[in-house]
Amino acid sequence: MRDGLMSYCTTIKLPQSDTPLKSYDLTNPCYHQEVIDFLEKDQHFREKLHNTDMEDIKQGKLAKELDFVSHHVRTKLDELKRQEVNRLRTLIKAKQDLEGGNDIAVDHQALLKQFEYLNHMNPHTFEVDDLDRLIKSATNDLENYDKERHDEFKKYEMMKEHDRREHLKTLDEDERKKEEEHYEEMRKKHADHPKVNHPGSHNQLKEVWEEADGLDPEDFDPKTFFNLHDTNGDGFFDEQELEALFTKELEKMYDPTNEEDDMVEMEEERLRMREHVMNEVDSNKDRLVSLDEFLVATKKKEFLEPDSWETLEQNQAYTDEEMREFEEHLAQQEQDLNLKAVDLQKQRDELERQQEQLNAQKVELQQVQGVEGNAFPEIHAVENQLHLEQPAPEAPQDTLQEHHEQQNEVLAQHGLPQTHQDLPPGHQEAAQGQHNLP
Repeated sequence: MRDGLMSYCTTIKLPQSDTPLKSYDLTNPCYHQEVIDFLEKDQHFREKLHNTDMEDIKQGKLAKELDFVSHHVRTKLDELKRQEVNRLRTLIKAKQDLEGGNDIAVDHQALLKQFEYLNHMNPHTFEVDDLDRLIKSATNDLENYDKERHDEFKKYEMMKEHDRREHLKTLDEDERKKEEEHYEEMRKKHADHPKVNHPGSHNQLKEVWEEADGLDPEDFDPKTFFNLHDTNGDGFFDEQELEALFTKELEKMYDPTNEEDDMVEMEEERLRMREHVMNEVDSNKDRLVSLDEFLVATKKKEFLEPDSWETLEQNQAYTDEEMREFEEHLAQQEQDLNLKAVDLQKQRDELERQQEQLNAQKVELQQVQGVEGNAFPEIHAVENQLHLEQPAPEAPQDTLQEHHEQQNEVLAQHGLPQTHQDLPPGHQEAAQGQHNLP
C-alpha cells in the first residue's frame, strides 16, 4: 500500500480556489513525500502502511496509527510542519507584496485555511488530523487529476478547431475550398490505420509479448508477462508501467513525422487506455494493479472476447454546444482585451499630452531665464553708451543738440524708443528766441 500512497504524493496539486492566492503556486509536493518517508522509518507504521487496505487509508484509519510512532519520528514531523507553515506564510507575504498590498495587514490564519492538507490552527506539531488531512487531500486531488487532463485536452481541441475556422475566414473562396479539401484528406489519412486492439485484452497483451518482448505468441503466460513489465519489481503495475504497454497500439495510429498525426492527441489516447484498464482491473481502486488483480482480469470473458476499441477520431472530445460556448467566451475575451487596449491608448495619449505641456513649459522657462540672464548686460551696455560725456549747461545750442542726437542714435541701434530730451533752462529760452528770429 505504501506505493499507492506514494503515487498520491508524487502528483499532489491543490485545486485552485477563488481566494486571493488563486493561480499562485504555493503547494509543496515535497512536504507530502517527506512526511511519508519519515513515517516509513517507523517499523510499526511501515507494517500498517503495507498491510492496510487503501479504502481504510482513505477513511482515516491509518492516520490513527500516528499515535504509536516513535518520539524521534514525531519530532521530525513537527519540524516539517513548522517549516511548511512558515514557507506558506512567507509566500503569502511575497504574493501580497507583488500585488501592491504592502500597507495591508495580512491575515495569515485566514489565508492558511485554504490549505486543507494541514491543520493551520496548530502550526507547531504534526497530529493525527494532519496525516488524515494529507491523505484526503491527496486522494481528492488524484480523483480529479485525470478529469483536469481531459478538460485541458478538450480546450486544446476546441482551440485548434477555432484557429482553423479563423484561418478559413482570411481566405478567398478558391483558397478556402482547397484548405477544406486538404483538411478532409488529412483526417481520412489519419483514420486509415491498422486495427487497434482493445487495451488490456488478450490480443493487445499478446502483441506486446510478441513484438516488444520478442517471445512466441503461443507461449503467452500472464504471470510471466506481468513480471516482465513490472519494471521496478514492486509487484504492481503503476500508471506509468501500464501506459507503457500501449505504445505498440499507439504507433499504429500516430507517427510524429506525419502531418495528419497530432502527438497531443496520442497522449490523450494513451490516457484513455490507461483509465479504461484501471477501471476494469483495479478492483480496490488504489490506482495500482497487483499481480492478483491482473491474473483475475485475464480469466474474464472480456479479456478474451473484448468489444472493439473506439479511438479518439471516433469520439469527438467536445460537443457542438461546447464549441459554441467556447467561441463565445473567446469573443468576449477579445472584446474585453480590445476595451482595455482602447483605455490604455487613451491613457497613453493623455500622458503624451501632459508631457508635451511640460516640455512647452520647460522651453518657456528656459527662454525666460535666458532673457533675464542676457538682457541686463545689453541694457547696461546701452546705458554706458548713453552716458556720453555731458556738455556743460552753458554749452552752445548746437553742441547740446548734437549730444541729444547721438543719444537717439544709440537708442535706435538697440531698437529702443528715442527720447526728446529737454534742453537746460536758459538754452531753451535761447533756442526759442532763435526760432523766433525773423
